[in-house]
Amino acid sequence: MTSWATRFRLRQYAKASLWIVPLFGLVLGVALAEAASAVDGASWLPKTWDYSASTASSVLSSVVGAMIALLGFVVTIGVLVIQQATGTLSPRYMRLWYRDRLQKAVLATFTGTFSFAYTLLRSIETDSVPNLGVTLAGIAVSVSLLLLLIYLNRFTHNLRPVAIADIVGRLGERVLDQVAAQVRSSAAPAGAPRTAGPVTRIRSERGGVIQAFDAPGMVSLAARHDCVFVLAASVGDFVPPSGTVVEIHGGTSAPDPRRVTGLLALGSERTIEQDPGFALRILVDIAIRALSPAVNDPTTAVQVLNHIDAFLHAVGRVATRSHYVLTDDRGTPRLVLPGRPWENYLELAVTEIRDYGATSVQVCRRLRALLEGLIATLPDERGPALRAELGLLDAAVDREFGDAPRRADARTADPQGIGGRHRPVKPGP
Repeated sequence: MTSWATRFRLRQYAKASLWIVPLFGLVLGVALAEAASAVDGASWLPKTWDYSASTASSVLSSVVGAMIALLGFVVTIGVLVIQQATGTLSPRYMRLWYRDRLQKAVLATFTGTFSFAYTLLRSIETDSVPNLGVTLAGIAVSVSLLLLLIYLNRFTHNLRPVAIADIVGRLGERVLDQVAAQVRSSAAPAGAPRTAGPVTRIRSERGGVIQAFDAPGMVSLAARHDCVFVLAASVGDFVPPSGTVVEIHGGTSAPDPRRVTGLLALGSERTIEQDPGFALRILVDIAIRALSPAVNDPTTAVQVLNHIDAFLHAVGRVATRSHYVLTDDRGTPRLVLPGRPWENYLELAVTEIRDYGATSVQVCRRLRALLEGLIATLPDERGPALRAELGLLDAAVDREFGDAPRRADARTADPQGIGGRHRPVKPGP
């Protein structure tokens, strides 16, 4: 029986694979061609669908060549997307791009149409022509061209950094809501005690990043052995080979270490399934690349800050903790998870952008508007961390802008960076 971690990795591979869905389209095309040949000559087919053997052969041969050419065209677009993403966006965005369903549908349609037409070619004889199949091949080509136009339109618009920031930000918020809902359904009150007793450490056989874990499975296994599982690292952390992944506190019997590690998925890089912080990491990467000397595009950084602002508002309304305690059906603590508190999200969101954008007036103004807006709208307990970040921003502005007028300009909150509504701030001493 395969473990939960193995099934998770297989699902991740299937989601990121660019060949599984097209292969399905290839097989489906052959099956449909055989079915179309089986009904050839039916009396209910219209006479306008009758073709000569030479016409049918020419049409199907053209379809086969066109599909191969279109496949090459889509592959070329994919190479350009990779260059764009790694050069001006973030290499981590590629993991999300691989999963695009429209792209897989386009490739599957092309491969399916190719195999459909190629299979029909062998059934053409002087006195036997697959009339239905030839007509369906023409319809399939029309559908393929329509999907190609939709594909081009989508990626032409979505390759802009601000469009990608919007996609990543909304995806991160959705994952945040899902994780919060899962934790709320079985979380104990903050500060719930752990079960006392001997501690057994479960170590990983190989190193890797914790991509996800099976919380219900861990709770069930811990209840079966009457113990408490404590995750030694959170989702997104790298665990070295032989590193501790789970601590087992107490228990009437020792669970099989392979059963425990089978509930944790390790991989080569982070995924967004249970890690909303990964979405924020991608947003920050896009912003700081825009602020690099090679690109020097602070306006793009300001646009990405709009989506970081929205994400921080979503995080700020969630009751984040440094750790969570999940219970079984009887309310007994069974699983302790390290959490990512609000301060960690905030630090990730603004630290590097402040460091790389401290010389840009509009980045400083937008950052101030972001922080002041969060102070005004989020609960009071978020205030200390936000005011601390404002102090660091003031120090960076004072360090980079020597003259008082420019320093006052940089210390003015502006939601557009430059040119938006703002509240004037008097220059400091």
